[in-house]
Amino acid sequence: MMRGMGNMQKMMKQMQKMQKDMQKAQEELADQKVEGTAGGGMVTVLINGNKEVLEVNIKEEVVDPEDIEMLQDLVLAATNDALKKMDELTNNTMGQFTKGLNIPGF
Repeated sequence: MMRGMGNMQKMMKQMQKMQKDMQKAQEELADQKVEGTAGGGMVTVLINGNKEVLEVNIKEEVVDPEDIEMLQDLVLAATNDALKKMDELTNNTMGQFTKGLNIPGF
């Protein structure tokens, strides 16, 4: 019976370490920045790991008052591109903790 308790304690310590490592990875992800682009780089959007838009840059040659809808579409596409890239970065970073584990809810 004591042997089982030692294994359980070891497993709990491993889970606590994994939890700390996951928290550290999440904090590091929050500091990451990803840029999304649209229109061949005519519009760029920079976001952070919390999925907050930090910058929107529009090249001067894109601005045509008669075609504001195209500009809006490019900003939307660049923002979605940046969000998709951050999701991929987050999944790659956090996926290392659940690889091979069968944890309900993850």
